[in-house]
Amino acid sequence: MANIVAIVGRPNVGKSTLFNRLVERREAIMDDESGVTRDRHYGFAEWIGKGFTVIDTGGYVHGSEDVFEEAIRNQVMHALKEATVIIFMADCHDGLTDLDKDFANVVRTVNKPVVVVGNKADTHEKAQNSVEFYGLGLGEIFPVSSANGSGTGELLDEVVKHFQEEDENTEEGLPKIAIMGRPNVGKSSFVNVLVGAERSIVTDIAGTTRDSIHTRYNMFGKDFLLIDTAGVRKKAKVKEDIEFYSVIRSIRSLQNSDVCIVMLDAQNGLESQDINLINLAIKYRKGIVLMVNKWDLIDKDQNTAEKFKKEIEERLGTSSYIPIVFTSVLTKQRVFKAIETAINVYNDRYKKIATSELNNILLKEIDKFGPPAYKGKHVKIKYITQLPTKTPTFGFFCNFPKYIKSPYSRYLENKIRANFGFSGVPIKLVFKEK
Repeated sequence: MANIVAIVGRPNVGKSTLFNRLVERREAIMDDESGVTRDRHYGFAEWIGKGFTVIDTGGYVHGSEDVFEEAIRNQVMHALKEATVIIFMADCHDGLTDLDKDFANVVRTVNKPVVVVGNKADTHEKAQNSVEFYGLGLGEIFPVSSANGSGTGELLDEVVKHFQEEDENTEEGLPKIAIMGRPNVGKSSFVNVLVGAERSIVTDIAGTTRDSIHTRYNMFGKDFLLIDTAGVRKKAKVKEDIEFYSVIRSIRSLQNSDVCIVMLDAQNGLESQDINLINLAIKYRKGIVLMVNKWDLIDKDQNTAEKFKKEIEERLGTSSYIPIVFTSVLTKQRVFKAIETAINVYNDRYKKIATSELNNILLKEIDKFGPPAYKGKHVKIKYITQLPTKTPTFGFFCNFPKYIKSPYSRYLENKIRANFGFSGVPIKLVFKEK
């Protein structure tokens, strides 16, 4: 079961500041990975070895007639329902307000673990003021300062106590492929085509969320689980509200998958919301396939696909290793090619390269173009091996590992991909002293 932490509260209590601190803390603990950006709505955090998704919500206001505030309330309620743990934020500077009390009653209705934070406890005196939040009746209070980070360690220790354990995997070893994308890109139709095709449908297994069904299939002589997120769409007046619903549900499916097929609408191209999903998949180190649907609606000549692909790769930047498949679910054009590509990406994600093969090939590439000298020090890479991790990680042993900078790291990554594949798979490089 994937864990989600929702940060909620009335406006201006410091929710976004805490969100940013949690995500930045993860980035400080984990190595930086190229092509990853942080979205304002959600991010990945880690504490004592436990990874989780953090949802940043807008300030909850009750009784407002403003359309935008109504959309925020809808977002907040959705986050409350999807969360594993709720962080309820109040402000030590302002003290307990009527809006805090009203919102506490709302939070109680979802019956989830709640951790109350008295934020802006920048001094001992303000921290002492946080005791009045016991009046909310939601349990122990954790005084913190999101601005300088004090108290966040104790807060996270409490949060992770409420995490749900990973479900026992009754389908161990089967590839899990999630179908994701914005509303109306054709996810439902894609799944319907697969379900209607001639193959063995073994069983339907209820997924971890109301809108996620794991269905076992056999195709190309291989069993796999399809995580269906089709039908995840909400009618709303505010566009951002639709995106928010779609993203939270997609996160659940993404966390429980091996490979994500991110569907695009060929008429719209690669949009910012698609990039957000791709970046989150990279953070979780999942395999990725881009499926450009509705290709039948595009006026084409012999160069259209190549031009379209090049534009997408330019927007992906350092993530241009992701394979792109042009499809039409309506005409069934290359639909099964998308699944075949996803299975190939799954195989690459678990591929192991022999140490002798790595050294024979990569050391020659390094001899041709070695690491630039830094502060008069010449870096010598002596040995390479693939580390025993769940996803592809390569250890480079050298005399001055801290002097290898990101441009040369990208050069090495490109050489690994050129020689060994890993299409659609985020790979990690670790430099260690030998």
